[in-house]
Amino acid sequence: MGPIVKRRDLFAAGGALALPSIARAQEAGWPRRSIRLIIPFPPGGTTDLIGRMLAERLSARLGQPVVVENRGGAGGNIGADIVAKSEPDGYTYLMTSIGTAAINYAAYGQRMPYRPQDLAAVGLVTRVANVLLAAKDVAVPDVGGMIAAAKRQPGTLNYGSSGTGGSPHACMELLKSKLGIEIQHVPYRGSGPMLTELVAGRIELGMDNIPSALNFVRSGQIRALAVTSRERSTVLPEVPTLHETGIADFDAVAWFGLQTPAAVPAPVVACMGREIDAVVRQPDWIAKMREFAAEPPRLTPEGGTTPEAFAAFIRDEISRWAEVARVSGMVVE
Repeated sequence: MGPIVKRRDLFAAGGALALPSIARAQEAGWPRRSIRLIIPFPPGGTTDLIGRMLAERLSARLGQPVVVENRGGAGGNIGADIVAKSEPDGYTYLMTSIGTAAINYAAYGQRMPYRPQDLAAVGLVTRVANVLLAAKDVAVPDVGGMIAAAKRQPGTLNYGSSGTGGSPHACMELLKSKLGIEIQHVPYRGSGPMLTELVAGRIELGMDNIPSALNFVRSGQIRALAVTSRERSTVLPEVPTLHETGIADFDAVAWFGLQTPAAVPAPVVACMGREIDAVVRQPDWIAKMREFAAEPPRLTPEGGTTPEAFAAFIRDEISRWAEVARVSGMVVE
């Protein structure tokens, strides 16, 4: 028990909840050193924001640093591929997303550098709605105005996203296919660069996760036209849902979780899965996530997650978005 007593002072922020989990990890002989968390997008986006908060919680619980490394590019595929091909020793994890774990397989097809079987599911962390955005001065007052403008001059409007294959791209392509309109896609290397261009008015529209766009909307630098979830967002209650604007039953949200190389030993995956489950069910974590319009995973009756439940969830999402890609033609050229 000596090492645990010594760590208590170092990780007081984790409180008493951290001690049993550190003991379990020690029993499994893991972790003995720092853990690497790859975030496959640039700093400033939702994946980065949530990943860094999760890394802080896991560091306190495990008694080892969780070191964040941003490796953006190719819609998250570069960072995900690094993890898929890394040493399966239980010390490298991917802050995965709906794009890297599901949509990209449909969008990139044979160009994908890794396959679903290359990564093991560890835990679902949170779910987040997207928001349809407009530049402050663009002559698109609402969703109806966007539709009218797109029909008057097909292909002249453009929209930005955090990258090809991410949930904002997929949501917008799903929306376009439902409406039968053409708006040009301009992919960026993350939410930060896209939002900068939208604020400057160099693109007319954007689709993004609510957390990364929230401050820009609240400050009036860009306008929110609608959210993509079935219900209104608690942080943007004045913004209608796409369903409310007349696009029946539109409901598409982003999600984020942890994956690791497929050959990582099952006891280590199970141990990290328990830590993720413990974090996402803590009331203060849930409250913090809801400040960003993010909701708990709810893959278990307790509102948490397990590696097995997350793996089944990913399989379902891969099938769902493969169909969306087939109908909408959402592919990387």
